[in-house]
Amino acid sequence: MSLVNRVIRRLKGFDSGKYWEGRYAGGGNSGAGSYGRLADFKAEIINRIVDERGIRTAVDWGVGDGNQLTMLNIPNYLGVDVSQTVVEAARKKWSKDASKSFIHVSELPLSEKHDLSMSIDVIFHLVEDKVFSQYMNRLVDASRRWVLVYSSNYEGTKVAGHHVRHRKFTDWMEMNAPHFRLVEEIPNRYPFDESNQDHTSFADFFLFEKEA
Repeated sequence: MSLVNRVIRRLKGFDSGKYWEGRYAGGGNSGAGSYGRLADFKAEIINRIVDERGIRTAVDWGVGDGNQLTMLNIPNYLGVDVSQTVVEAARKKWSKDASKSFIHVSELPLSEKHDLSMSIDVIFHLVEDKVFSQYMNRLVDASRRWVLVYSSNYEGTKVAGHHVRHRKFTDWMEMNAPHFRLVEEIPNRYPFDESNQDHTSFADFFLFEKEA
């Protein structure tokens, strides 16, 4: 049995939604990737894409603790999350900001599509196949034109932790959303270094455009 299959077998029964709710409810945050130079890098790229592509509305599939959101310049933002704790916290924090709104996954489906549908540091946390497939369908279906993903994009022996499973998600896009074309790939400015895991990442940016 391969290392990947052994790890996946060990993960059987893992509930990613319950994991993140428990983590946030217990006072945890979104992790090192949402802080410091990695957060700065992500904000720079996202804000550049929003500006260059004339994006007015965006839905973010994974609000997290909200630290990354404080750095984003998006005219109209909708954040979705599996954790009721972070949704309630975000609603309270941005209660006076009409440009931002937040919903829990239990409130889906969305009532309308958005210029940009984005997934930032989420896909490799979707351990369960069913959850991954549902998430990807929601990500694509919510887009009027653009899909932006920040994630690892490989499968194999690089599986780590009980809440991390790497996937070559572009294969899913080619098979299930061929009407979205990969138009830009931006490598991470701080590629993964095992000796400096809090300040480096295995994730890159992938921007897809819906063909007319």
